[in-house]
Amino acid sequence: MIVSGSVLPIDRANIDTDQIIPARFLTGITKSGLGQYLFSGLPGGAEMLAAHAGASILVTRENFGCGSSREHAAWALVDHGIKAVIAPSFARIFHENAYNNAVVPVVLSPEEVEKAMHASSITIDVAAETLTLDDGTVMKFQLDPLRKQFIIGGGFMRYLESKIPQIRAWEAARTN
Repeated sequence: MIVSGSVLPIDRANIDTDQIIPARFLTGITKSGLGQYLFSGLPGGAEMLAAHAGASILVTRENFGCGSSREHAAWALVDHGIKAVIAPSFARIFHENAYNNAVVPVVLSPEEVEKAMHASSITIDVAAETLTLDDGTVMKFQLDPLRKQFIIGGGFMRYLESKIPQIRAWEAARTN
């Protein structure tokens, strides 16, 4: 699986889930429509998104997704078109929510993030766990092997759905 696109750089650490998608917008019962409110809790968020319209790869600083455990943050990113987030570190729950919603959470060193922050486009090979900047620089990263399958399969629920035949076969063998 290849994720490629232009970069949305946010040169800021500790972006919390209320800055990603403020609670006042969590009134619906579906995932769709949340992307229009992405980063509306971050000062200058609307202007930043307008300046990088169409970007699909977010590059930011450490501890991205801290704060509450709302899965809506990952939903808003996906709904807006963000397919990967690159940072030196992620809040634990956001990290899990990213995997579960097929957002590629790429952890790089602060020095590598600095280089990625200045790229205009990035290509990520999920299977090979490599990231290539527009200047040809290649960086390695690691994904949890099982959770990588969630990303490749389109998210945790789709991954589970793909396992239904195996689950049914196991259940049938167990009851005989």
